[in-house]
Amino acid sequence: MVTPARTTTREGFPAQPTSLRQAVAGMAILVGLLLQISRFTAFPVNPDLVGYAFWLAALLLWIDLNPLTRWQSGGLAAIGLVLLGVCRWRYDVAIDWSSILNGNTYVVAMLVGVSFIGLLGQGKAPSGAPGRATMGANGIISTWLSVHLLGAILNLSSVFMVGDHIKARGGLGTAQILTLNRGLSSAAFWSPFFASMGVAMSTAPDMAFAWIVSFGLPLALLSGLVTRLEIPRRYALDDIQGFSLSPASLFMPLSMAALVMLFHYVITPALSIVSIITFLLPGVALLFQMRYGVPSAAQRVLQHARTRLPAMRGEITLFLCAGLFTLGLSSLIDAATGSQWVLFERFGIREATLSYLGIVSSAVIGLHPIIGVSALASMLDLDTVNHTLLGFVCLSGWGVGAAIGPLSGINLSLQGRYGIGSYRLMRLNIPYALAMSCLVFFAIMLLDALM
Repeated sequence: MVTPARTTTREGFPAQPTSLRQAVAGMAILVGLLLQISRFTAFPVNPDLVGYAFWLAALLLWIDLNPLTRWQSGGLAAIGLVLLGVCRWRYDVAIDWSSILNGNTYVVAMLVGVSFIGLLGQGKAPSGAPGRATMGANGIISTWLSVHLLGAILNLSSVFMVGDHIKARGGLGTAQILTLNRGLSSAAFWSPFFASMGVAMSTAPDMAFAWIVSFGLPLALLSGLVTRLEIPRRYALDDIQGFSLSPASLFMPLSMAALVMLFHYVITPALSIVSIITFLLPGVALLFQMRYGVPSAAQRVLQHARTRLPAMRGEITLFLCAGLFTLGLSSLIDAATGSQWVLFERFGIREATLSYLGIVSSAVIGLHPIIGVSALASMLDLDTVNHTLLGFVCLSGWGVGAAIGPLSGINLSLQGRYGIGSYRLMRLNIPYALAMSCLVFFAIMLLDALM
């Protein structure tokens, strides 16, 4: 069946809603975000309402999901519900059914909040000065750095921005696509604006963020070094174009990161980084739009809700269903064992390494990293675990798993946008994943020794 053509933004998102149903779903997502933000104030809001708003949007957008995401999300939700049913009728556990939809809603709210940063650039590279072309091996590292710095804030849209620039100037080859893949996925090691950080903080809420960044950021930089050393060994790069950001383009991502740190350590230290990002980025975007006047700002926010937010249906639905799965699995384990069984009695180097390998292995067989993280979290006693080490394991597993996983969001997006097979990307990224895993193992040992 032929579908009608529709215009898209530079980042690949629809410029107009394709149906009233999608527009309503986008407004429901916006309501969920506002309800979550209101929870940070003295205004009393039932947390269940946040989950209801997001799940309503997920149900409205269900038929728009790609088959893979629909299969994974539906499977997670079904398993979670079945496990909760077993807890209730097999083990006579009291289940608060009205609250079972709350899992991962704070992560979803953070992702929605981050999306509003797009209102600052209106689909263009920050500051209107995207950068310049580079060539050869130096172009590889400049491309990696450009995607990494922009992607730490803008996520997947940074890949499209940089990739489309390179493609328009002379073609996009395998070496450049691998660089785009690694530049973005490595931001999961440390960026507070990535979903990986939100999930890690929910899994290990007491982890020390400063320690995470002090290990995750060098690990990300080593990812760039591995890419710079490996790619030229496999591809002739003399005529390969790269991309280098202009200094002005760095102002927005660096200022956003500095602002988050200011709120976290000075202005609102009682709030987690996930909570700060949830309200701060939409607030900054709204203030930026206010220069055009209140009516114009309101119109742009509503347009964002009707078009951009429904385009987030895949990650929103997957994260919500993973939350339901985690609740069901952890509840069943507690009910069946009397809360006496855990996967590991302690969480040291061996346990952290096995957990990392489990998350990456699940990504290789086609599961989203959040599924591996969720399964791990449901089988640990978080009261006895080093949260900083656990958080680092989640982030590093996510960063490497997203790069090599054939069905990860980044690889499916590169396949759809630039025509390279996601399973081919997995095979080409095996040496990179092995090298990064060795670095992760060393970092685990060092972090365990220092904490």
